[in-house]
Amino acid sequence: APGIYQLASLLVELDASDEASGILCADALYQMGYVEAAHKLLSLALSRNPQRSPILARLALLQLKKGFIYDGNQLLKKVIRIGDTSCLLPIMDIFKDEDRKLMQTHCHFRALTILKNKQGD
Repeated sequence: APGIYQLASLLVELDASDEASGILCADALYQMGYVEAAHKLLSLALSRNPQRSPILARLALLQLKKGFIYDGNQLLKKVIRIGDTSCLLPIMDIFKDEDRKLMQTHCHFRALTILKNKQGD
């Protein structure tokens, strides 16, 4: 992760508008345990492009990790509304095991709640 972070940082210095390098930087920071720094980078990237599912999904995990369930739900809803959920599976490979389980459990229970509410209607 440190080497990837250094490379991605250099790429960002060369082209600050390169979204992929910024996301790579954030992923490396997350892997190294710098969750707040990763959050700041992703928030900056989101301000430039508010409809990017890969950024929204990563921010959702960080919000859930911090215990901000409502905020995490809102970000996941945005990903679903945008319709680009294909980013979720590759992102799960980046997440640490405990965070992957957190996201899977959260999404599973949230989906069950939605289904139960629909059945009641």
